[in-house]
Amino acid sequence: MAEVIVEVKAQPSDIVIITPRAAEEIRRIKAENNISADHALRLGVKGGGCSGMSYVLAFDEKPRTGDEIYEMEGIKVYIDPKSLFYLSGTTLDFSDGLNGRGFVFNNPNATRTCGCGHSFGV
Repeated sequence: MAEVIVEVKAQPSDIVIITPRAAEEIRRIKAENNISADHALRLGVKGGGCSGMSYVLAFDEKPRTGDEIYEMEGIKVYIDPKSLFYLSGTTLDFSDGLNGRGFVFNNPNATRTCGCGHSFGV
C-alpha cells in the first residue's frame, strides 16, 4: 500500500468559507451520529437537480486521489478538483429560520438556482 502524503491548507477564503454557524452544525451532526473525529467533511458538486448541478455534503475517512485538503473553522474539509472549480468563492452557512432549517450555499458562480436552493447552474 502506497503512503499518501497530504498537505492541509489553511484559510482557503478564495475557495470556500464555512461560517461559524455551519461549523457548529457540522460538529453537532458528527457528535449525534457518532462519526469519528478522523472523518473530514467532503464538499462537492455532482450533476443533477432541477438546475443542472447539486451540492454534496458527506463525511469521508480518507481523502481521494487529487483532493484538496483544507482546515476551516476547526473542520477538516476534502474537495475534489472538479468541485473546486464550481465552489470557488462559495460560503457554506447554516440557517435555522422561518424559511427552513438546513445548510445554505451562497455561490457567486451560480447563474441560476432552483427554489429549494440545493441545485444550481453555471
